[in-house]
Amino acid sequence: MRPDAGFREVELMPKYVYEFSEGSKDEKDLLGGKGANLAEMTRLGLPVPPGFTVTTEACRRYLADGVVPPELRVQVTRALRALEDNAGRQLGDPQDPLLVSVRSGAKFSMPGMMETVLNIGLNDVSVRGLAGVSGDERFAWDSYRRLIAMFGKTVLGIDDALFAEAMDSMKRTRNVTQDVDLGANDLEELVETYKKVVQQETGRSFPQQPREQLDLAMNAVFDSWNTERARLYRRRERIPHDLGTAVNVCAMVFGNLGPDSGTGVCFTRDPATGRQGVYGDYLPNAQGEDVVAGIRNTLTLADLAERDPKSARQLYAVMRRLETHYRDLCDIEFTIERGKLWMLQTRVGKRTAAAAFRIAAQLVDEQLITMDEALQRVTGDQLARLMFPQFDRSAARTRLATGLAASPGAAVGEAVFDSATAVARHAAGDSVILVRRETNPDDLEGMIAAAGVLTSRGGKTSHAAVVARGMGRTCVCGAEAIDVDAAARTARVGDIVVNEGDVIAIDGSTGEVFLGDVPVTTSPVATYLEEGLDTALSGADEETSELVQAVHRVLTHADATRRLGVRANADAGEDAARARRLGAEGIGLCRTEHMFLGDRRALVERLILADTAAARSAALEALTPKQRADFVELLEAMDGLPVTIRLLDPPLHEFLPDRTELSVRVAVARERGEDTAVDETLLAAVERLHESNPMLGLRGVRLGLVVPGLFAMQVRAIAEAAAERIKAGGDPQVEIMVPLVGSVMELHLIRDETDGVLAEVAEQENVTLDIPVGTMIELPRAALTAARIAEAADFFSFGTNDLTQTAWGFSRDDVEAAFFAAYLDKGVFTVSPFETLDAVGVGRLVRIAVEEGRLARPGLKMGVCGEHGGDPESVHFFHEVGLDYVSCSPFRIPVARLEAGRAAGSYDDTAAGLAEAR
Repeated sequence: MRPDAGFREVELMPKYVYEFSEGSKDEKDLLGGKGANLAEMTRLGLPVPPGFTVTTEACRRYLADGVVPPELRVQVTRALRALEDNAGRQLGDPQDPLLVSVRSGAKFSMPGMMETVLNIGLNDVSVRGLAGVSGDERFAWDSYRRLIAMFGKTVLGIDDALFAEAMDSMKRTRNVTQDVDLGANDLEELVETYKKVVQQETGRSFPQQPREQLDLAMNAVFDSWNTERARLYRRRERIPHDLGTAVNVCAMVFGNLGPDSGTGVCFTRDPATGRQGVYGDYLPNAQGEDVVAGIRNTLTLADLAERDPKSARQLYAVMRRLETHYRDLCDIEFTIERGKLWMLQTRVGKRTAAAAFRIAAQLVDEQLITMDEALQRVTGDQLARLMFPQFDRSAARTRLATGLAASPGAAVGEAVFDSATAVARHAAGDSVILVRRETNPDDLEGMIAAAGVLTSRGGKTSHAAVVARGMGRTCVCGAEAIDVDAAARTARVGDIVVNEGDVIAIDGSTGEVFLGDVPVTTSPVATYLEEGLDTALSGADEETSELVQAVHRVLTHADATRRLGVRANADAGEDAARARRLGAEGIGLCRTEHMFLGDRRALVERLILADTAAARSAALEALTPKQRADFVELLEAMDGLPVTIRLLDPPLHEFLPDRTELSVRVAVARERGEDTAVDETLLAAVERLHESNPMLGLRGVRLGLVVPGLFAMQVRAIAEAAAERIKAGGDPQVEIMVPLVGSVMELHLIRDETDGVLAEVAEQENVTLDIPVGTMIELPRAALTAARIAEAADFFSFGTNDLTQTAWGFSRDDVEAAFFAAYLDKGVFTVSPFETLDAVGVGRLVRIAVEEGRLARPGLKMGVCGEHGGDPESVHFFHEVGLDYVSCSPFRIPVARLEAGRAAGSYDDTAAGLAEAR
């Protein structure tokens, strides 16, 4: 072997470890968000402790193989030695120990969902070396007890309540209330107690070898990627499960070295409201996890400036530099060690919906970003949240307490005191408020289930605040006046006791907590969307005015930018008028079956029961004027805009009584000797029309071909309504849509009948009727034969609800009621395909139909009328695939407008990501 062969072999290993000096913020796929940003701050010359990142690729390899790649051990050793050389100390050295932290760091921020271990390298010997070199015995033993507790919970799987109970017992014994009031001897004794807990719970002693501690901690971080809470968070946030997490190993700096040390989390702007200025929490004589855990109420950055002006000035300068560099709100973690500032993390900060719009507009005004970039900084989901009602401030209310406004919104529900109860009560249909002293990552399921979260401890950067903001959940933190007793299931404020099940209300915009229900009122953003800017600004305070104007600027830019048109799914004039106020550019789907409900059901029964041509004709004639009146109302509300009317789609049995109920009624009447002739006739019709799978039975175009005169009646009503509007001086832009076509011959037959009726009405009314006739593409065969169907269609409209059902082979009711939860748990779905389009499967059918339809008929107009048309992610796909418009429910129109604008600037990445996530 040549002398350098061993070195070449090392160099040819897959590179799993990168020093902080080697990366940048653009390498989040490989280094994770935390590692990439640590590398970026190092590159900028900011004070970052030295360290290295183990890549997401190493995590994926570990999770796939079940063992640590052998190359990783070697590379960690080399990186650790470089870190030791840089620091001038060795890991766990008995005299002057280097200590390191081990933190997770996935590509997408998952606050609190994965693991962190601090103070790796301490043992029974090095703790005394740390005490000597620091000159602070208390600090050394405090750091050691923290390591044992965090390592015990994270790596060894010990219930952290056992450590908390030992701490509480020690404080009771010493007659103190705060951890910081315990002395060095107390903490040394506590370390021994913690070590006994480890021995009792695991059957082994606490590891004394520093490298073993490091290796086990890294493995635990890898394993934490697949914990139930992490998987639950990823499902909610639609983060793919196969990304893996990076691991960041960083030299420890200490905020618990005394009153001139501390730790904090800060934001370059208020993440709850978007207000400009510096915001954050600071804890003196503490380590980083203390702030996030919320176990102690924090100080403000203004308090820090009074205690340590020099460090505060340095921090403010770094905050400004990072915001300028990232051109966005930055979330920053820092530690001050005996007057020296260290930066431990930064990332583009999570923010509330209101803050997102306000910050985007502010950054444009400050000329840090363009309006195109501002459009990409907000989302349709955020806009939808701003449309929700808020508390009526003029109503009579009983205020219990006031905390920190951590995440805005108005939430009312029954108080519950643990996550499991929140989940169970939510499943039973109840609205609940999760009330805790502080939350931890294990509370995630309860936070998702709850309408809002209330804690008596913690600041705006605590776990509860950060996670609630990220998921858009209303949250009030740090309501110190509330004494929460989770064991007794009560919350007490003075003489007032809130028991589990009592109704409370929390206002995440003001931090107020109220006893009982509080009425809600329309949000200012909803007022703007429906009634205009002037109405929304009338009487508004400065903060509300700034928010509404920010939404107006961004949404106006989206409208100017987007290519996709936005229409509404609406069946009545009132809905159509509201949709138009919300910005709809027409109706993409009018479901005529909705016009046959209520009092008109009897007329449909007459049609179904008709046993002669004359009876059937009479029934149709009775329905025609009512249909015509409906269409006139609709066309008047949408005058000058396209109105796509779908001919009858559902099976006829849906307009008849329930089969089982009718059978029972007939049987009971017979038993009583009552007249059953009418019900028996109905029952016979129900039996005749009964189908094992109605979704795939006699419906849509098949009805038009099998039931003589049915579609002709509807077409006549449409044509007569259009003629009436023309004569009234209107501009009806009606379109007729044939549902559930699978064969071009079906469409030809219906079209021949339709064209004949249109010509007849035009002649009778002496008007020109130019009414396009198109079809819904909602069957796989229709998508695959789109070139042939295009020959007979003036337009396509994708019915993605039915297309999803027929492509997957299950009904929406079945998947959501029977096995959807299991499929989520097993990773088959990351999100319901009825909520967000399955771009890989169903989207492929859409793409085929678009490409082949336009190849056969260039310029063929195409849209989508399933509820996917209002889903933010799906809108991006529809833009990318080349549709002309989306259509959705009126409430979602502003969302679709915004997302269509965003798609115009970013569809390549989004559509690719949508496909990849499946």
